[in-house]
Amino acid sequence: MMNFCSFCGEKVRQKIPQGDNRLRYVCDSCHTIHYENPKIVTGCIPEWEDKILLCQRAIEPRYGLWTLPAGFMENGESNREGAARETFEEARAKLVNMTLFSVFSIAHINQIYTMYRGELVDGKADVGEESLDVKLVGEADIPWNELAFQVVEENLKLYYQDMAAGKFITHYGEILKSGDDGYQVKYFP
Repeated sequence: MMNFCSFCGEKVRQKIPQGDNRLRYVCDSCHTIHYENPKIVTGCIPEWEDKILLCQRAIEPRYGLWTLPAGFMENGESNREGAARETFEEARAKLVNMTLFSVFSIAHINQIYTMYRGELVDGKADVGEESLDVKLVGEADIPWNELAFQVVEENLKLYYQDMAAGKFITHYGEILKSGDDGYQVKYFP
């Protein structure tokens, strides 16, 4: 919820601006329309030999659960640069040969989630500021019941499906909320 204009400091109100089709916060004083747009989350599946790197979260939401290194993209960086930065921040890991792996739209939380695959330089990683622990794991060691987010689970399922098929492709999909705790995943060719 927004109360004041970030441009002039006057009160804002919600209304549908002329030529628009949805409610926006609008300043009646300076006429600034404050658009709210989805956040972009970007991350990576760091690979080393036959293992991938997971991070145990040291922050909320989902403190203590396991995830792939990812976070919100910053202004002034590319999507790919953001994924590399997040991997370094969370796991002190550097990557090479990064390629886009997936794009998920998660409309109920206003996020677009992009995931890359990248080779972990020298197999090295360490605990970053936002992690309690990091570890390289094989498919049999994935803590499926302790994953932090549905989108991480979906990416790992796709990753191992592609690995079994012997070919990695770029995946596109949506994660839709269904019911109180359920999710539905829809994929696009």
